[in-house]
Amino acid sequence: MGVEVIVKPFKVLVVILCFALSPVFSTWASDFNVAFYYGAHAPIDELKAFDIVVVDPDQGLDPSVYRTANSELFAYVSVGELQSYRSYASAVPGQWVLGENKAWGSRIIDLSLSEWPKFFVTRIIGPLWNQGYRGFFLDTLDSYQLVANTPEDLQKQTQGLIAVIRAIKKAYPEAKLIFNRGFEIIPRVSEHVYAVAVESLFQGWNQTDKRYVEVPEKDRQWLLGQLGTLRNTYHLPIIIIDYLPPKDREGARTLAKKIQDLGMIPWISTPEMNVLGVGGVEVMPRKVLSVFDGNQGQEAGHSELHRFVDMPLNYLGYVPEHWNAGKILPEYPLVGRYAGIVTWLSRDNAQWSQAFHQWLVKQIAQGVPVVVFNSFGFPIQNDLLKPFQLKTGPHPTRITQLSFTVKDKRVGYEIQPVASRRTFFPLNLLEGQPLLQLKTNAGDRQDIIAFTSWGGYALNPLTEVKLPGLGTEYRWVIDPILFLKEALRLHPMPVPDPTTENGRRLLLVHVDGDGFPSRAEMPGTPFAGEVLYREILKQYPIPTTVSIIEGEVGPTGVFPNLSRRFEKIIRSIFALPHIELASHSYSHPFFWRDFMTKGKEKPGHYHMDIPGYVYDRGNVKREIRGSIEYINYRLAPKNKPVKVFLWSGDCDPEPAAVKEAYALNVGNMNGGDTRITKQYNSLTAVAPLGIDKGGYFQIYAPNQNENIYTNNWLGPFYGYQQVIETFQLTESPRRLKPINIYYHTYSASKKASLVALHKVYRWALDQPIYPIYVSEYIQKVQEFNRIVVARTGKEWRVRGAHYLRELRTQIGR
Repeated sequence: MGVEVIVKPFKVLVVILCFALSPVFSTWASDFNVAFYYGAHAPIDELKAFDIVVVDPDQGLDPSVYRTANSELFAYVSVGELQSYRSYASAVPGQWVLGENKAWGSRIIDLSLSEWPKFFVTRIIGPLWNQGYRGFFLDTLDSYQLVANTPEDLQKQTQGLIAVIRAIKKAYPEAKLIFNRGFEIIPRVSEHVYAVAVESLFQGWNQTDKRYVEVPEKDRQWLLGQLGTLRNTYHLPIIIIDYLPPKDREGARTLAKKIQDLGMIPWISTPEMNVLGVGGVEVMPRKVLSVFDGNQGQEAGHSELHRFVDMPLNYLGYVPEHWNAGKILPEYPLVGRYAGIVTWLSRDNAQWSQAFHQWLVKQIAQGVPVVVFNSFGFPIQNDLLKPFQLKTGPHPTRITQLSFTVKDKRVGYEIQPVASRRTFFPLNLLEGQPLLQLKTNAGDRQDIIAFTSWGGYALNPLTEVKLPGLGTEYRWVIDPILFLKEALRLHPMPVPDPTTENGRRLLLVHVDGDGFPSRAEMPGTPFAGEVLYREILKQYPIPTTVSIIEGEVGPTGVFPNLSRRFEKIIRSIFALPHIELASHSYSHPFFWRDFMTKGKEKPGHYHMDIPGYVYDRGNVKREIRGSIEYINYRLAPKNKPVKVFLWSGDCDPEPAAVKEAYALNVGNMNGGDTRITKQYNSLTAVAPLGIDKGGYFQIYAPNQNENIYTNNWLGPFYGYQQVIETFQLTESPRRLKPINIYYHTYSASKKASLVALHKVYRWALDQPIYPIYVSEYIQKVQEFNRIVVARTGKEWRVRGAHYLRELRTQIGR
């Protein structure tokens, strides 16, 4: 069950807000909040900010799956008109049609027919009820007035409409019915009405002329009179649906407040009802549409966008949603559901450049903020640059001098920029604020980093700088967190924070099972797993997630003759009350992609060489499900099953493997590459929370393990103590990660590595911490991706929070 929290602003700069698990309900308004969304690709997470969400049932949503303690789907149904695309349209005889609504292209039903109430209940409401809908928005109640011209005809249609309402309630007494108008019949069926909606109180839509219009004062006063009677006589909640262009977000906020001040429930949207509009609450969109260059089949998880930008977005409280620039980009409206668009593209003249340019211009025209990193993704020519308030000119033939004429204080965050004559090209910002500007001896100008009227950009080669001779180390020229915040015009809001609980930094400990059979360099040469149990796990009784590799310790693995001894030690470890059980696979795949595609061709090449084990692509279940079942049936204490699968090797599984973990309802973690140290002191060395793979989220480990700090276990073997630097640099000046003590069983095989482990444990336990299991951290990250934050006047509504109970905010600035 989701939890709702109402947060009131504090007049301080930074506040850590914690909340309990019990539901808290809003008292800011006496009525419910409502949203309408008829389009495809509904923003499910965001819609849960609303108590009632009216949807088009033909879009395939499942109300039973959607339903929470605080939010429910209502089905749109047309009572008086028939749309030809509805599944039941062909079953309606032609003689049941009175006329046509030409503006909307639908047919008007003869409500006076005795057959219509039964048809409506059995063929329209019944199937929706069986799907799980318990509420219905009854539209086109007044359509008969377009064709019924005499008092007698009007009376017959009214009686027929009343019969439909009573038939619904007789068949489904628990059904909640929201009327769209229906003023003529409400006095006779008021006991069946849950709420009344009306369109166009202040702002409307002219369907014939396809334009937004202001409602005349005379019409508004008549409508207010009708609504006042309903409110005062029948005490019915009143919903007002008004229409404004999606770009006019501020106008929508003002209009919603105006309607609320009248004591009514607002919803401001487009006539298509396909944007996340503004109502009694306004969702603060937490998703960012992130466009990467999928050149040569590159996946989002391997892109610069993911590596460099996703973590800053996570810190700000946002969830990147990756889209390949070379594939179809979303055509549905983005306003209200995305905080903005961020791109990181490597080419200016790809096959998709023209289509991408048109798409991006359209989004900017609709008011969606955009941030461009590295390159624009289309040729630098004036006809294409014009919508971005940019222009270019001829490239200078010879540059003898190049200097910075504008260098904002925000430039030079991790490294100072260096002017490059080789990469210079003229680019003039016509409207906005240059942060870094280059000028040649001839007066040619390049505004290379800037805030613009539509967002901002930071172009190659001064987006980030690769350090020469240091492999893959990079430095940011600007602070990406502040740059994104300002360029996307992100509003202050409570940020779900998966690093902290009760104000204390989270601590999680997990052990990859590698090296359990290794002989320790100490008297008696015990197994590393035995030393781990005795020297570490028993000495530090804090929540710890321990995994094993079945192929190392099991009877079908590489040491079948030693398996019984290994299993006895493992049972002792798993019996410790503070130990959480995890699997580290069956054969420890080294390179998951090659393992899953080429494993059959080269047995033992992409995984441990287990005699007789030949991996087949369809055998991913053996690695994940099989290894988990082995632990549960042979090693786990009673009622203490495996809760986590820890990825092995390169930790880059295909979506099918991640899906398998979700199918087993176990958490999955590992991967990412957080290795920031005093030597590599850069945000580019801090990984994001994880990566979506085919709709299944792979959670990254918050920090890297001792293998990184010991040069791939070549030494120095005390190197893991350097992880303390990582913990410190991900705590200050910003808390970017929890503390994550993460190592392999083989760390118990050498005295130097054991000493380092003890030092790391002692340092961590000396901090103000909140220890949790890996499975709990995974739940927090998964919830981070789904939590919805919304504004309700001067308060905040947070929904979907159960495991993640910390909010970080800067309200009051």
